[in-house]
Amino acid sequence: MLIINIELVSSLINEQFPEWSNLNITPVKNGGNDNRTFHLGEHMSVRLPSSAGYAPQVEKEQMWLPILAEKLSLPIPIPIAKGNPNENYPWSWSIYKWLQGEPLSHNNIENLNHIAKDLGSFLKELQAIDASIGPSAGKHNFYRGGSLSIYNEESRNAIKNNKEDFDEGLLSEIWGLALDSVWESKPLWVHGDIAPGNVLVKDGQLCAVIDFGILGVGDPSCDAAIAWTFFDDASRKVLKNELNLDEATWNRARGWALWKALITYNAKKDTDKLKAKEAKITIQTIVKDYKKN
Repeated sequence: MLIINIELVSSLINEQFPEWSNLNITPVKNGGNDNRTFHLGEHMSVRLPSSAGYAPQVEKEQMWLPILAEKLSLPIPIPIAKGNPNENYPWSWSIYKWLQGEPLSHNNIENLNHIAKDLGSFLKELQAIDASIGPSAGKHNFYRGGSLSIYNEESRNAIKNNKEDFDEGLLSEIWGLALDSVWESKPLWVHGDIAPGNVLVKDGQLCAVIDFGILGVGDPSCDAAIAWTFFDDASRKVLKNELNLDEATWNRARGWALWKALITYNAKKDTDKLKAKEAKITIQTIVKDYKKN
């Protein structure tokens, strides 16, 4: 098993970027699962894929993030350098400029509506960038931007497996509604993982969006899943209105949120009570919102 730790990162820096070998290396708090992230001095970070499935993200981020950054009003990660695989680490990796801010939480903001509007505005800017030669949805980004139908079997299995905890018929109805439509317009840029941990705030204001590992182009509905995983009733409507989403796209967005919560709950209910509880709350939020509307 590959162990990604300070010693490994230090050896990679010493070998490939000796000009930075005197800088302190420390793990980033909540450094991610798909990639492991470390502080490199005060102004940089090192980001390493944690397994082969995430390795293709490096080339994609190196190519596209500098282009996207020029057209976005909020800061996003910009690669400074690309590291190469060696005998101790088998994939390419990246060094980034460090972005200031804290991960979005209900403890560090006062106005959910304001955050929802600003996040919607950022996503509209992203969607407005020419996506004609961007990377189509696929294995590299776990099909974000693609059709939800690829997750139909595992979603329906999760619904069935947990019918004692949730209303099987109602969840099947919500899931079926998400599959009833497809994105028929031109492909748009999608971040792919708009979640509280990837949205940074400072002084209660949105200040950066990070972790573009599952960037791609296609159906933008996946980027609105945060409407049910973080926002309340009022701010959920603000996000929907800011994004100007039609009902079919909103249904698919809810489907993305439901899929992730279902598979998380199904996998973690006996092993990780905290993650299972968070997933359960999301499912309950989706059901309550669906019944209300």
